[in-house]
Amino acid sequence: MEDYFQPKNSCTLLRSNPASLQKQIDQFDASLSTYDTISLGEMDGVALMHRVDTKFLINTEQLSELLLKAKDFYHVVQIQGERLTPYKTIYFDTDNAEMYNMHHNGKLNRVKIRTRSYVNSGISFLEIKKKNNKGKTTKNRILIENRLFESMIFKGNESEFVSSITPYLASGLAPQLQNFFYRITLVDKCMTERVTIDFGIQFTKVSNGICEDVDGLVVVEMKQDGVCCSHFRKFLYQMKVLPCSMSKYCLGMVLVNPEIKNNRFKNKIRKITKITNNHVKL
Repeated sequence: MEDYFQPKNSCTLLRSNPASLQKQIDQFDASLSTYDTISLGEMDGVALMHRVDTKFLINTEQLSELLLKAKDFYHVVQIQGERLTPYKTIYFDTDNAEMYNMHHNGKLNRVKIRTRSYVNSGISFLEIKKKNNKGKTTKNRILIENRLFESMIFKGNESEFVSSITPYLASGLAPQLQNFFYRITLVDKCMTERVTIDFGIQFTKVSNGICEDVDGLVVVEMKQDGVCCSHFRKFLYQMKVLPCSMSKYCLGMVLVNPEIKNNRFKNKIRKITKITNNHVKL
């Protein structure tokens, strides 16, 4: 696979409103400081590599309310003393965006191939997510060297991993989209559920460095091995927030590729605009 390098003007620093983002980080961290903490090792019992995922889209004001409600029912994952963790993700696809188009066209059996870097720890993984026609999500991943993440390439082991799990060859894939966000991870005190909360979401088109972010959007994802009682779901329903699936990969592809087919996502983009009071361009 050809070597790709991130643009020097990495847009993780080129926020449309950096002061607003820092205010959100400080506010959420203050709320989470009142939570009981749990380590990554202690969270292993609820890793949920074979799971049912349920997504919700909310805004940052709603998240502030939810964090207050959830305090007595959830631990917050703390990594190296931090409760809000920055993530970088690079999504790979074919030149004609086959994986994106399968999602857009409503194919139930689909695949995502990505590398992910946990910025604070410098640990990176190659991850493959597969969703079947029953809504079950399976994630497989292998540890990769951080320099491979930065250069956006696959070597021998990574190429073999991709071809052994997916119908794709690494040689037919290219990095399409870089995604940066902050994540809060909550684990319920019964150890049956993980809730990931992503905000400060930003996208970069790898080929030309075009950047787009969606101020105020928060993606909440509940991950469970099956349907079980969830306090977080109950709080969301009390706020009249219903499940709404929107892939970050698909959202990013729409935002940085105005020419890409996006009819199926227009209603969801309108919903995001309403939730955040931002104008999301199509």
